[in-house]
This record gives sequence, C-alpha cells and structure tokens, in this order.
Amino acid sequence: MLAVGLLVAGCASVKVDRMGVDETVDLSGRWNDTDSRLVSEEMISDVLSRPWIDRFRAGRGKDPVVIVGSVRNRSDEHINTRTFVKDLERALINSGEVEFVASSVEREEIREERKDQAAHASEATAKEEGEEAGADFMLQGAINTISDRIEGKEVKYYQVNLELIDIQSHRKVWIGEKKIKKLVKRSRFGF
Repeated sequence: MLAVGLLVAGCASVKVDRMGVDETVDLSGRWNDTDSRLVSEEMISDVLSRPWIDRFRAGRGKDPVVIVGSVRNRSDEHINTRTFVKDLERALINSGEVEFVASSVEREEIREERKDQAAHASEATAKEEGEEAGADFMLQGAINTISDRIEGKEVKYYQVNLELIDIQSHRKVWIGEKKIKKLVKRSRFGF
C-alpha cells in the first residue's frame, strides 16, 4: 500500500496557469503582491490629498521633491520591502503631483557613471558634478504584523505605517496607516 502511495505521488503532474498581474490570488494568507500594490496606491492617494502639499507649493512656488527611504519589515514573516518601496515610488511618480529623486544606491551608480563620462565622454555630452536635485521630503515607515492561531485557523493582521518627513526641519508633515486583516483556515489533512 505504501509503495502504491509513493508511486502515485511520484507521478503527480504540475499545471501552471497564467493570470493577470492585477488578479488577486491569496494562497497562504501571507503578505503578497496584491497587498503591496493596494496599500501603496491607497497610502500615496492619501498623502497627496493632504494639506502639506498645497502649503509647500504656496510657500515655494514649485512641486515638492520626494525620496522614498527605508520601509522596515517588523513582521513575523519574510516580506520583500523592496517591491513595496518600488510600488510606492511608482504611485508617487505616476501621480504627477511631486518630483522624485533617485535612491542612495541609484545615486551612487549614477555618480560613478558621471565620473566615467568625465574621463571618457566628449566635453559637450559629459554631465557636470554638483547639479543633482535635493529632496525636500522623505517617505519612510514600517510593516508590522500580529498573528493569532488555533486549531487550523489563523488571523493575520498587518499594519503599515508611513511618515513623510521634511528633510530641512525634520518635521513630520503626514502620517499614514493602512491595516489589513486576513482569516486563514487550514484543513487538518492536505486534501
């Protein structure tokens, strides 16, 4: 009987279905691409609808320049915060409401390219040092979780907190929070 079971398990096939990237698929109840996209879109919509942006434009006569800093994973599971940060960046840039500057890692790569241009590119096309745009605000935050489970049921609670901070004054001009709660039911048997 055991041999038959192993034989059947060994002959199992795999079927892969392609689906749209906007389709919601929640297999495990953990943080997933849908959570990342929806949270980033909602939080960016909220931050851009608050008074700080109109106050900045009135005082400076220009759109604010924003950079996304770190978003820390303080959850009890692995969350790739880089994809979440990219979702935030995409939503900010595509809004057309703010200007955006490269991250510290991206800036270092660009600075290396500029040094290479200084040595190897023509004077007419080489880009000059000291012409970078500085950010006015930094968006940063954390993803936290609380889990509760008993007898095949689990509640996953996610709380994403983001803050927009004025880089000059260190004042917090916006604090956003998004909560997600999921009930995951698992059968005792894998059928």
